[in-house]
Amino acid sequence: MENRPLRYCLYARKSSESDERQAMSIDSQLAEMRALADRDGLNVVYELQESHSAKDSGKRPIYNQMLKGLANDEYDAILTWAPDRLSRNAGDLGSIVDLMDQGKLLHIKTFSQTFTNNPNEKFLLMILCSQAKLENDNKSINVKRGIKAKCEMGWRPGVAPLGYINRTFGGVSDIIPDPERYEAITEAFYKASQGWSGRRIKEWLDEQGITTRNGKPVPVSSLLAMLVNPFYYGEFQYPEGPEGRWYKGAHKPLISRGLW
Repeated sequence: MENRPLRYCLYARKSSESDERQAMSIDSQLAEMRALADRDGLNVVYELQESHSAKDSGKRPIYNQMLKGLANDEYDAILTWAPDRLSRNAGDLGSIVDLMDQGKLLHIKTFSQTFTNNPNEKFLLMILCSQAKLENDNKSINVKRGIKAKCEMGWRPGVAPLGYINRTFGGVSDIIPDPERYEAITEAFYKASQGWSGRRIKEWLDEQGITTRNGKPVPVSSLLAMLVNPFYYGEFQYPEGPEGRWYKGAHKPLISRGLW
């Protein structure tokens, strides 16, 4: 067993999360790791790849498959681009360390480092993965702080409702009336106040050629949700629900509060 060559599982991961958009693509990770394996003569017996965030423990099916393969002695080493490809949370890091302690995981090879069950190397691995988790936590705090500041300035986060469009000008984002739709959307509120049903208003919008941003007819359900949305008279709640706060919008209202 001591003389048997290490059997590597090549693991590549890419997430669509905003904090990982700078990470190498999966294809790039695979190409670099395969080249490294050829150069160093590593025995890669398995390749796994997935597109999934590593923020939450136990949520990556392919990663869990890799851990199961280690536990079942299908391979005993991991080849990956960087430590944060393996873990950005405490739970998954603990699973890796446990497998090292059990002698199931003998070696981790990354582009620039190696880790074994040596206490110092294992400690360094834990520091690097914990640093990735710290970066996640800090970014989450900063995002929430940024969203709160945006709301206090009167700008609702997310995609603007039908009749408005999001605009970025000179590095500043705001929300303005949609020149192609806002007049018809305003008229829809007046027709509702005159007793028009949701289906009748929808048919009228269809006749005017008003569609969603995807070019599809406006569903009755979306229309009814629009007619009770306070954003159109100049206020919004964020987040929506019992814990949300109310803000005065900086956007131009399409209707008065009385009409709403």
